[in-house]
Amino acid sequence: METQELHRGRLIDHLQLVVADLAASRRFYGAVADALGVPIGGEDETYFWIDELFVSSADSEAALGKLTGRHHLAFQAADPAMVRAFHAAAIAAGGTDNGAPGERPYHPGYYAAFVLDPDGNNIEAVYHGEAERSAASVKITF
Repeated sequence: METQELHRGRLIDHLQLVVADLAASRRFYGAVADALGVPIGGEDETYFWIDELFVSSADSEAALGKLTGRHHLAFQAADPAMVRAFHAAAIAAGGTDNGAPGERPYHPGYYAAFVLDPDGNNIEAVYHGEAERSAASVKITF
């Protein structure tokens, strides 16, 4: 098999989901973030954010009254146990199973689980197998 090189964190600065029920989404994504070991960055009456993910209600200033369409988001997991914890937490917080934890044929070592969030977005947690990272995250200082 030919060697692959993956880069993360170069293209997406942030992603906004505009949801029908902010409280349901806050419960869902709060449970998912906790399972993935990532804290909620902040929240207000019309939004919350976790790292690059910004989730708001349709009446938030940034939403312009429109819900976003269906999306697929994949979150990074540190190991298969974290993928399983993500799946269990997401289901317990109101998600719908869309693919139980397990290996996938995308490339050797690809271990993932899929859950539909309260708005029908396909949310994935993926572990790409043993690999060495150059950094745990990109740090931006203003």
